[in-house]
Amino acid sequence: MNMQPLLLFLHISSSTIWIGGMFFAYVCLRPTAVEVLDPPQRLRLWRGVFSRFFVWVWWAVTLIATSGLIMFWQHGFGTAPPGWHLMLVSGVVMIAIYIYVATGPYMALQLAVDGEDWKAGGAALNRIRQMVGTNLILGLLTIGFATLGRYLA
Repeated sequence: MNMQPLLLFLHISSSTIWIGGMFFAYVCLRPTAVEVLDPPQRLRLWRGVFSRFFVWVWWAVTLIATSGLIMFWQHGFGTAPPGWHLMLVSGVVMIAIYIYVATGPYMALQLAVDGEDWKAGGAALNRIRQMVGTNLILGLLTIGFATLGRYLA
């Protein structure tokens, strides 16, 4: 049975969830939250948003990595198109950044909000914002590698 279509579907849909979620959070939700919410409310909002979104991202990261590596292995690492290699490198960096955010600044945000330490919460949220911005740019570049990479050779 040819699993390639299913693997590709899982890879693309998981990437869409992750990158689209970052785009929405960074470009739409963040500016609106700053405009309409005071810092304590904003920090509580982000704690709740991340608690839901990160569940989806853990699944997405797992499916992206698994499906991508299987497709890479099936094609052959040495014979894979250049865009695939770039996608692999950027994907690994993105996953590392996500793991850092989820296990560092997000944990600090949770503790700060629970303890009503708004200054520490703001610092943690600012670090998350920076890392999400970086990952969003990497995600868009990765889409470019995936779609335009075949034209690099």
